[in-house]
Amino acid sequence: MRIKQQLLLLAPLLALVLSGFALADTMRTVKNTSFAPGEVLQYKVHYGIINAGEATINVSSNLQRINNRPCYQATVSGKTTGSFDFFHRIRDTWTSYIDTSSMLPLRFHRNIEEGRYRRKETTDFNHQNNTVVVNDSRDEKKNQVFKVPDNAQDMVSGFYYLRTLDLDNFKPGQTVKMHGFLGDESFDMTVTYKGVTTVETKAGKIRAHRLTPKMPKNKLFSGEDAISVYFSDDINKIPVLFQAEMFVGSVKVDLYKYSGLQGRLNLVK
Repeated sequence: MRIKQQLLLLAPLLALVLSGFALADTMRTVKNTSFAPGEVLQYKVHYGIINAGEATINVSSNLQRINNRPCYQATVSGKTTGSFDFFHRIRDTWTSYIDTSSMLPLRFHRNIEEGRYRRKETTDFNHQNNTVVVNDSRDEKKNQVFKVPDNAQDMVSGFYYLRTLDLDNFKPGQTVKMHGFLGDESFDMTVTYKGVTTVETKAGKIRAHRLTPKMPKNKLFSGEDAISVYFSDDINKIPVLFQAEMFVGSVKVDLYKYSGLQGRLNLVK
């Protein structure tokens, strides 16, 4: 009788262990040497020649656990400043909990405050079933379930995944295809590698890889290659500059301060 009781006690533990192996087997493995907890990147946002806002991208100093898996907590926050803050106040925060071994999001939060518009949303990813569960503060209906493609990223985790790529071996014109999900919609994105160049930022001149995500036709951005992202040409591969050509003008997001990097930034003297 005692042996039977011991087996009954072991059963849930065994199930937990086996489920952990099953989870690991069904998710990809991605090696990351570019960033770690404690990294902080700070930016100035320029609209033409006007300072329009500030943004911060940071990885929490401590790993978090979602579904019993270790995750990076990566947060992007942005706000308007000066006259832009008076005319159209923005306070946006996007947070992704990124599985440390697969670089896939397990949970995604966004808190949008733009003028009078408000939206709070949480998306939970189930990569084994290729589904997400979305809770949106604007909707009376909660726990909305959507199908997603394999290895679906949110907007924040997608950038961190790009930082894990071996860009040194990329050739101009080479592409990376990614699947994404935001709000209630799945989308495909193709990112094209454009080569290495030197960019001027408030943090100094930096040698960087240029990548351009292909944009669908829209009323905001001008052309398919309207957005360029520059990742430092070093072990960190931090985004040092974002440039966007819009129908109403040019926007530049410019690195000016950083800490917690894995190695030295490739500054050009």
